[in-house]
Amino acid sequence: MIALNILPIGSLDISGYSDLQHLRIRVTEYSKKIDLSNCPQLTSAILLLSLIPASYFMDPMQRKIIEQFCISSGHPIRENYEFPQKLLDTLIFEAVQEVDISKCRRLLIEHAVDYFSQSFPSLKILKAGYLLNIWTTGFLQLFEKCSLVSEIDLTVDITPLIPASVTILSSSPAVIPLVPEKTSSLKYKAVETMSFHESRPLISYVTKLTLEGRTDVSDLSLQYISKSCVSLCHLNIKGCIHVTDIGISDLISRCKNLNSIVVCDTSFGINSVQALCSAISDDGNFPCLHSRDKHLNSMVSNLQSLHMGGCIGISELYLQELMSQTQVLKSLCLRGTYLVDQALYNFKGSSLEMLDVSDTKISEAALSYVIHGNPSLKTLKARGCKNLLKGDSSIEKRESRFSSLHEELHAELGKKCKLEELEFGWGFSSFSLSALEPALTSLKTINVGLGGMLGEDALRQLPAICPQLETIILHFQVISDIIVTKLIMTLVELQVLALCYCFGDISMSSFKFPMRNLRKLRLERVTPWMNNDDLVILSQNCRNLVELSLLGCPLLNSDSQQIISHAWPGLVSLHLEECGEITANGVSALLDCRAIEDLLLRHNGPGLQRNFIFHAASEMPLLRKLSLDICDASEGDFDIPNYADRCFLSILKIARCKSQRCAFHLPVPSPGSRRRSVHVETLVLVWNSKNLTRTVVKERL
Repeated sequence: MIALNILPIGSLDISGYSDLQHLRIRVTEYSKKIDLSNCPQLTSAILLLSLIPASYFMDPMQRKIIEQFCISSGHPIRENYEFPQKLLDTLIFEAVQEVDISKCRRLLIEHAVDYFSQSFPSLKILKAGYLLNIWTTGFLQLFEKCSLVSEIDLTVDITPLIPASVTILSSSPAVIPLVPEKTSSLKYKAVETMSFHESRPLISYVTKLTLEGRTDVSDLSLQYISKSCVSLCHLNIKGCIHVTDIGISDLISRCKNLNSIVVCDTSFGINSVQALCSAISDDGNFPCLHSRDKHLNSMVSNLQSLHMGGCIGISELYLQELMSQTQVLKSLCLRGTYLVDQALYNFKGSSLEMLDVSDTKISEAALSYVIHGNPSLKTLKARGCKNLLKGDSSIEKRESRFSSLHEELHAELGKKCKLEELEFGWGFSSFSLSALEPALTSLKTINVGLGGMLGEDALRQLPAICPQLETIILHFQVISDIIVTKLIMTLVELQVLALCYCFGDISMSSFKFPMRNLRKLRLERVTPWMNNDDLVILSQNCRNLVELSLLGCPLLNSDSQQIISHAWPGLVSLHLEECGEITANGVSALLDCRAIEDLLLRHNGPGLQRNFIFHAASEMPLLRKLSLDICDASEGDFDIPNYADRCFLSILKIARCKSQRCAFHLPVPSPGSRRRSVHVETLVLVWNSKNLTRTVVKERL
């Protein structure tokens, strides 16, 4: 990570910076990777200052030009500007192969790419995640200048408006700003789409392209990619909700070198499956689905990774056909699809390292079949699979089924596999842990969801069975102080601990031990006794948290803000819900957590001002996701910032409740009655590189 000694945004005092040396990024002839991510102050001017020869700063005439230009612009990071042409001669750093400019929202991309092409001729990997000031296609077109770039990552946050997951009540692609548009010191200009020639590929060296979450990607974008990225091997369009099945299938039919496809939560459907399953002829065309030797010559037979979680446009029959042609898959995600046993029985691969069948209808027998043929399995996810616990409900027969099931899984997993990640719900019990013990000695992540029944004895044994655990996530499990204390004291590598809706008796004594490696902590509906004193103790023992989620802590108050901001100024994610009166007097101290990217404040007291959204976005330069509730609005509503004043915000969710006693919208209820409020709907606003979409959904997001 590069640390820049830059004056605060908005300051006009540049004394002490007249030579601008303090603004330079240190790049040497040996530098291979330049990581500038998470630097909201970085501009193309600062980048250029770091790449021009040092002689410019030693020569009085050249230095005067730079100084005068910075003074005339007010501040070197305040405005987007261009240096005189004579200063554009940059140094060349042959060793640089990777650059990360993710979250650098003030960087002019057109200028940055120009500098990269001049100074980094060996550049192969560029990461530019979470930037909405660029259009996907336009950005890719800029790389005609960087011909050796082979990997591009343009990831943004995935919209919560996944069609298969929400019920949309109303939606509009654009809205009139609800607050007057203010003069912004920074103009957000997106890289626009330029014309291109179909006959001349511009970025043919790109082999790995990640566009996860980008809602500006359309079928036309995929068409451009398929024609220009002729060497494409890996494509990630997860959450790109505006591409169609036809668009995806057309890209698949054109990109013959694809061996890894991530299409989760898209319209990937029957047409795309047909394109994957059709045999590739000598001329590169795709004949019909049932052509001869299709199993040996189809696109899917060569895939090593296929992630299609949440794609509900594929029937059981087509899923069976798809699985029958798999040969060399190493990573397979079928979460939330219409997966049935026969499809898994049709699976032909034997190289799986990751399998996700969560929220499907598969049974224990079909799962065991796949495990039997894939001894290299390291990650297994099967949460939400209710058919794993299908049969008689009597305790005796259920325990018998547990025993027989996990004796079989023990034979398959215990003797062959060394799991590193395990997620289970229905059908997972203390028998599971005992039966799978030989396979769990290297386990790093365990996630037990609804329907799992580990029991107190099994949880006590967890550290001994899985001594390398780094992540523990427990939902609806019976826990106690003894269990939590043993987990914390024994698992020295523990980095993530989530206790959600668990039963049992735990107290503050569970958290009176140092947890130096703990980075993420979720306590949801398990610590109703927590007060400010307890929060202080927690902060003293969990000093290195970057993510904190507290749900159902009614004894906290506005003083909790100061405790949180003082203890964890580097928090990246903070979720506070139904936590007493934390926001009853407004929000001030929490805004000192300048690194927050994801903030949720709901049902913590009606003290949020009408302009809170704009205020939070401007005070927290990295804030991208914000979730609120109308119940906490002191004036009954929030102002929605316009495109420029939203700063870095990309997803805004505002939930709305009503009283159980009346269906009409009433004034915000008193704190004592807020528990009786029930959810009505959620307003979701999503910004992309082009516009704002305003949607009202039935779900509480």
